[in-house]
Amino acid sequence: MDATTAPHRIPPQMPQYGEANHVFELMQNMLEQLLIHQPKDPIPFMIDHLQRDNDYVPKIAILGPPASGKTTIAMWLAKHLSTNLLSVESLIAKEYSPLAADARMHYQRFKMVPNMLLIRLMQERLKEEDCIRRGWILDGIPETREQALTIQTLGISPRHVIVLSAPDAVLIERNLGKRTDPQTGEIYHTTFDWPPESEIQNRLMVPAGISEGETVRKLLEYHRNIVRILPSYPKILKAISADQPCVDVFYQALTYVQTSHRSNAPFTPRVLLCGPVGSGKSLQAALLAQKYGLINVCCGQLLKEAVADKSKYGDLIQPFFEKEIAVPDHIIMKVLKQRLDQQDCVERGWVLHGFPRDLDQAHMMDHLGYKPNRYHLMYKPPPTMEVQARLLQNPKDSEEQIKLKMDLFYRNSAELEQFYGEAITLNGDQDPYTVFEYIESGIINLLPKKIP
Repeated sequence: MDATTAPHRIPPQMPQYGEANHVFELMQNMLEQLLIHQPKDPIPFMIDHLQRDNDYVPKIAILGPPASGKTTIAMWLAKHLSTNLLSVESLIAKEYSPLAADARMHYQRFKMVPNMLLIRLMQERLKEEDCIRRGWILDGIPETREQALTIQTLGISPRHVIVLSAPDAVLIERNLGKRTDPQTGEIYHTTFDWPPESEIQNRLMVPAGISEGETVRKLLEYHRNIVRILPSYPKILKAISADQPCVDVFYQALTYVQTSHRSNAPFTPRVLLCGPVGSGKSLQAALLAQKYGLINVCCGQLLKEAVADKSKYGDLIQPFFEKEIAVPDHIIMKVLKQRLDQQDCVERGWVLHGFPRDLDQAHMMDHLGYKPNRYHLMYKPPPTMEVQARLLQNPKDSEEQIKLKMDLFYRNSAELEQFYGEAITLNGDQDPYTVFEYIESGIINLLPKKIP
């Protein structure tokens, strides 16, 4: 870009294209992989990386004490996300692998696998095509801080780490009732999760090492190690209480692994606030503009400004204002386009309210390329009797007018909500700053990925 032609005007389509196609994240992920693997010839490596298209496959680690249910949660997540489950048991059970054979011998003699042998087994497994294309879940790995650091050094980095916790007394009692199905590997419990099928009941076995003394020993070892493992994953860790029904634990875990961590990619907020009259759209737009420097674009105010400035569009709008009838959509879009194309909106982003009001208007915006990347669907009484006594009502806010506006909004809201599929819906009948915090979190955090 020629520096002598500054200041440069950024076409609105450029940042929108980059965000829509995740160009910034793509470049960041490619750079990460280049630095981790350091290939001799980076060009074929990058081509191969792009062809795999596996930047967003699950990479999850589930940790927890004995009897916390981590294996059950890991199995359910693996089934739901169609990904691979890796545990010490599954790694050493691998056939036709000299490493797995060595690990089995160690495990049979010492009931453990040496750190380096386990990590080499993991490396071998993670290089296989199904793990590359569909991702993986680590069940109870890493077990020690040394394993965690070695795994990180080798470039094996989970995106989400879940740590289950429960009181030791609960875990000891739960472990005594544990039963396993040797055919499927599923874990059941004599009190909390007994299978209804008699066929499964008959083949359940009591696993080794579930006595109270053995469980206490394992818990002590776990507590000694986990406090040293957790600092290795400071920003991607989620603690979930395991002292609740398994289904509740699973849905909390699923919700977490579907969230995306905050990206370093450039991001220009384009926020659309929709809601019925009196829901607080104007206040929230002003708060967002004040805190984040966004351009506050009120559609009604734009039309009034066009008339006041006696612009060419203002002359077209004036007759409609005088007759108190709706301004045609195509004129509104021209005024809106003129404002959103200005460089401050392109560079700093915008928060729009008052438009679109129906599906046709939303289609017009979309057709012209104005696609919000955050969409929020959203009563405030006077604070004291003294204030209430001096309040005056705007003629436009009569009961009949309000009912008409409310009916119009709710008649179109379902279609708008469907059109903007990633809408964030929230209750506007709260303290304005509580509402603002919800909207703010929806803007600064990436939207959760919807996994079928």
